[in-house]
Amino acid sequence: MKVLNFGSLNIDYVYKVKNFVTPGETVKSKELIRKVGGKGLNQSVAMARAGLMVYHAGAVGEDGIFLVDFLKSDNVNTDYVRFSDIPTGHAIIQVDEKGENCILLFGGANQSISEDYADEILSNFSQGDFLVLQNETNIVSYVIDKAYEKGLKIIFNPSPITENITDFSLEKVSLFILNEVEGEALTGEKDVNNIITELIEKYPASEFVLTLGDKGAIYFNKNEKIAVEAEKAEVVDTTAAGDTFTGYFIATIAKGKSVSEALCIATKAAAKAITVLGAAESIPYM
Repeated sequence: MKVLNFGSLNIDYVYKVKNFVTPGETVKSKELIRKVGGKGLNQSVAMARAGLMVYHAGAVGEDGIFLVDFLKSDNVNTDYVRFSDIPTGHAIIQVDEKGENCILLFGGANQSISEDYADEILSNFSQGDFLVLQNETNIVSYVIDKAYEKGLKIIFNPSPITENITDFSLEKVSLFILNEVEGEALTGEKDVNNIITELIEKYPASEFVLTLGDKGAIYFNKNEKIAVEAEKAEVVDTTAAGDTFTGYFIATIAKGKSVSEALCIATKAAAKAITVLGAAESIPYM
């Protein structure tokens, strides 16, 4: 059984400023920090650091070679990453003296995935293999349809939520890993119990993991429900907590462990991640 993460690779440019730039204004940045990013990259790193062999597919420009090198350094297989003439997807992040931020996103190469490329990648995988997806690349809906035809187990983290996400063939998803905000977006419900009920009604053949921040996480399907409490930790930076949880949960079930064990391990890993500043840099090793 092989695991393919068809996901985003981003460069994060973090500018430390006194105040956010306003229209017509030019300000000096106190510092520029370049970081690796993207939910796809983060989740591949988390799966690899949890001890899973994972293949990453996606696209970067020439400016994103260091992202591929970062994945390689964590033993992620990058044979399927393609290089695009379009610049790498990136975020321009202003962080002010209060610690608040504002972010400008450019999809870049993440939005240049072609159907032919997707077909080529998926031809290397077969029934029973895992496909991990987020919503930071284009043609996610196409990839879901083609992977379903091949009998892959589709694991979808529907983040970020977009207006067209409910147009995807979500009934083909084997496992959703999502938070309360994403659960509300898919169901129109705010209450956790109502979110659970509505998701089961809409996608009865699927399994779900709903993460609840400091209230823990719940696995459920139409037949059972398993809950786990959050681990207490000193919060320094929550940036990659969700991606850490997702990667560790997938890695644990991929190794044949129980859902209960996967929930516990993923919760501990996420708690560890929030005690360290940074995104991919904060993801712990098993």
